[in-house]
Amino acid sequence: MTTAAEAKPSVVLIYTDDQRADTIAAHGNEHIRTPNVDALVANGFSFRRAYCMGSNNGAVCVPSRAMLLTGRDLFSVSEKLDEGEPLMPRVFADAGYRTFFTGKWHNGYGPNAKQACSRAFDNGAAIYLGGMGDHHRLPLVDLNDGEYTQPEIDDTYSTERFADAAVSFLEDAADGDEPFFLYVAMTAPHDPRQPPEQTRDYYEANRPPLPANFLPQHPFDNGALVLRDENLLAWPRDPEHIRDQLAAYYAMIEHLDTHVGRIVDAARAADDETIVVYAADHGLALGSHGLLGKQSVYEHSMRSPVVFSGPGVVSGESDTLVYLFDIFPTLSTMAGVPVPDSVDGQSLAPWLQGEEGPRRESLLLGYKDVQRALVTDRWKLIRFPKVDKTVLFDLQNDPHETTDLSESDPDRMSRMLAELRTLQEQYDDPVPLDVDEVQPAVRDLTGKARKADRWQPDWIVEKYFDTTKRQ
Repeated sequence: MTTAAEAKPSVVLIYTDDQRADTIAAHGNEHIRTPNVDALVANGFSFRRAYCMGSNNGAVCVPSRAMLLTGRDLFSVSEKLDEGEPLMPRVFADAGYRTFFTGKWHNGYGPNAKQACSRAFDNGAAIYLGGMGDHHRLPLVDLNDGEYTQPEIDDTYSTERFADAAVSFLEDAADGDEPFFLYVAMTAPHDPRQPPEQTRDYYEANRPPLPANFLPQHPFDNGALVLRDENLLAWPRDPEHIRDQLAAYYAMIEHLDTHVGRIVDAARAADDETIVVYAADHGLALGSHGLLGKQSVYEHSMRSPVVFSGPGVVSGESDTLVYLFDIFPTLSTMAGVPVPDSVDGQSLAPWLQGEEGPRRESLLLGYKDVQRALVTDRWKLIRFPKVDKTVLFDLQNDPHETTDLSESDPDRMSRMLAELRTLQEQYDDPVPLDVDEVQPAVRDLTGKARKADRWQPDWIVEKYFDTTKRQ
């Protein structure tokens, strides 16, 4: 397809699952190989401080996807995508785009999930309506003009299966005249950590180092210490077990990168005016601060990679504070598609065109009713109301959040707590920063056994557990 200068650009939005912002080689990680994403970075624009706003439940990926598709903030979004809510792909379809979805949906369950997905897209293939599962045996559905069919389950790896569906759509779209909007929502590198052998072998031989903020245990109860993600390894965290997990995680990301290259090549062949966005729903701890999951407001769990590449996008990066739900109005602006009044995000298009764009002075992050954070260009305050604990970090000099300055800078603490309350009012966040009954802050989990999980691959069970029988 050759797009005329006045025509709308096509869009490919690739959304990965549980990918930390620091897992791209071109952004400074010398221990991982991501040549295809590196090429997007080199030829595009990176937002280095992009955040998921948080979650009201342990499945952080659910509200993240809902915020992405609606452009709404955490405290106004419907995780199940209520009927009547303007959804990004449907807005593009109404503007003349051919839309297609493949990958992880994970908004709503059962019939509700199907209804929400078909409200957003007319067509799709290899759609996974659930949240997590065996990467080799995902139960998938296809969507054709609003009707669902179920293809046979085979052992094709999830990343490859989704990339195959995306490439097939793009090859077909190359013969058409209308622009396309393709959403590819990967399940990788979410656990179960089942890296294909071709990448697993490399990282087993070249195991990544521990995170700079590795701890055996989190120093106090953050309100999310005992849940599925945190039960995958014992307390205290064994450094070698963390490195095993990181090796598998990096291997899955490199395998993902290979198929990102396939999708990007097919997109550019179909329409050389295609805008490609590469982003993730949130990050992951994997040993940082003694944690494993994403149920925290630390940088490692709430920051995501966000890269734009394509026509009119300058090469560069910015450290301006952005939310993932800014992607919707940004793409709409770039494509000349009207932005619904319901959208809370800000368009980042000026940055992509080499101009000074919008700058937020601060961000509000939250997890359930147990954590709230205020993030500024330099500083970060985290409040844990249930245990009456507040920590303060200088992100400029301490990007890994290892040194709590709360006792040494009480004036800044007071100002930031006041600003945090102001942001809560702005976003209608009802969670109080103080509680009547304070819970004990210290929770020593030494000796708490890991639990075999049905999603853990056999090689992990055999390596970490006394028996291969899952509990």
